[in-house]
Amino acid sequence: MEITNVMEYEKIAKEKLPKMVYDYYASGAEDQWTLQENRNAFSRILFRPRILIDVSKIDVSTTVLGFNISMPIMIAPTAMQKMAHPDGELATARATSAAGTIMTLSSWATCSVEEVASTGPGIRFFQLYVYKDRNVVIQLVKRAEEAGFKAIALTVDTPRLGRRESDIKNRFALPRGLTLKNFEGLDLGKIDKTNDSGLASYVAGQVDQSLSWKDIKWLQSITSLPILVKGVITAEDARIAVEYGAAGIIVSNHGARQLDYVPATIVALEEVVKAVEGRIPVFLDGGVRRGTDVFKALALGASGVFVSSFIIYT
Repeated sequence: MEITNVMEYEKIAKEKLPKMVYDYYASGAEDQWTLQENRNAFSRILFRPRILIDVSKIDVSTTVLGFNISMPIMIAPTAMQKMAHPDGELATARATSAAGTIMTLSSWATCSVEEVASTGPGIRFFQLYVYKDRNVVIQLVKRAEEAGFKAIALTVDTPRLGRRESDIKNRFALPRGLTLKNFEGLDLGKIDKTNDSGLASYVAGQVDQSLSWKDIKWLQSITSLPILVKGVITAEDARIAVEYGAAGIIVSNHGARQLDYVPATIVALEEVVKAVEGRIPVFLDGGVRRGTDVFKALALGASGVFVSSFIIYT
């Protein structure tokens, strides 16, 4: 099959991946209204093209937090990639580096920060949840720093995991032989570390539901890395993020996997951009499938977009 656009990978994935794995990657929360709206909202935005402009030389390179990248398209954190391919996040790291852009590694990855760093040079961010045991957070951040990661993408929209009904029906569990590699070797207290799925369930259950804005300041006290606040969709929260010293904002609804019936990110983008008034960069993820989607986000004020990596068996 000749692939002409990224949407066509969905059909291949559905054919090749186990149903439990495909559903985990593809599904959203509850009625999945926001999952569809993330895409539908892009289709409602139209261009007003101007003509007779010299476009013979185009340069799409840009800078993000001072780092030069080849294009305003970066890789968003995508968990447990070895469920889809044995190379998992290592393949994503190599591809992102070759493309000259930024990879964000999920803290729930099936390859560790050290393993990703071992693939060679590249600009990499580390996605972080804040856990009840702050010592776990400190250990994760320290390892990311030592592995050469350049920023922390703090996910703030997950006080509890969204209700994804496909996962419930499939009784989702991390396949045997895979584990959340970033948590290996950490002091996690009393847990059966020989049970891979048990580790995944434990880690998910340790996300701190009391997370608040003051924890941004605490995180800044333990790391010198810039902190992007990932999960902002309102002007009110955007202004607070600026006040608390965020280095940037990622307008995100967690790929519609957390809370259903929230606005599509492209709909929320403009009010967030207006609220920050250029003081920090604003990025977007969710629903991006074509170059025209990227252009629409840039036109509405985004400094760049993040897209999920989706690895297909070959």
